[in-house]
Amino acid sequence: MSYAIPRKGPRPAHSPARLGLYVFVGLFLLWTLVPLVWMVLSSFRTQASMLSMPPKLFVPFDTYSYWYMFFGGGGFGHFLLNSVIAAGGATLISLALGTLGGYGLARGTWRRKADLSFWIISTRMAPIAAVIVPLYMVFRQLGLQDSLLGLMVAYCTFNLPFAIWIMQAFFRDLPKDLEEAAKVDGCNTFGAFWRVALPLAAPGLVATGVLCLVFAWNDFAFATVFTGADTQTIPVAASQLVTQQGIQWGQLMATATIILTPMVICGVAIRRWLVRGLTMGAISGQ
Repeated sequence: MSYAIPRKGPRPAHSPARLGLYVFVGLFLLWTLVPLVWMVLSSFRTQASMLSMPPKLFVPFDTYSYWYMFFGGGGFGHFLLNSVIAAGGATLISLALGTLGGYGLARGTWRRKADLSFWIISTRMAPIAAVIVPLYMVFRQLGLQDSLLGLMVAYCTFNLPFAIWIMQAFFRDLPKDLEEAAKVDGCNTFGAFWRVALPLAAPGLVATGVLCLVFAWNDFAFATVFTGADTQTIPVAASQLVTQQGIQWGQLMATATIILTPMVICGVAIRRWLVRGLTMGAISGQ
């Protein structure tokens, strides 16, 4: 006598567990998106409509905050350019050096390689406050204080170990057979790296670049110490809108919107590469 094993059918579309998941996701999105939407809407309001009680959701749009920031004497166009140069330059340097260093650690055969890898990532674990004073003294001796070049070097001190660590994991996951086949066809070590390993690690490059860019773009501590009046970045300029006379809410909301928008556009534009890069085991141990 045989008994048929009952098969579990698909879970109903309106089961309590699924409804609970929908409610949780909805509350999470509400908690995270509502402040951002309110910030963007507030950047297009006047100071009076922004502080009106009770708050009004629909009011006429006003672009005075943006006009003043860029054309009315706010000087934020110059600060935005400083942020682009400092964050973009530090990201490119960290990617270039981190890719070479990560490939060397992944394919190297010397002793105590694991100890070297851990030492590299341990430098990234240091708090920013612990390295600001030594870096400040070094920058003063080298003439890098109050310069965008010095700020890029400061960003690289934190981004470069992170880039080396992640790219090492990506290259370690790639099969060596492809590079050995390229060497058989006449490529040297650098040729196999450039023509075979680097294209295969493109998702890792994207993921690493985005993470490095986000750190440099949002940084406030380094930019406060290592920049001057002409080299300050957008986050530092935003902090100056909070004064003893009051808070310039319109310009502050507009500045926050400008800081947020490029990262959102970048994340949406490369989301497929970013997700693929972060799910390829990039953050892993040695």
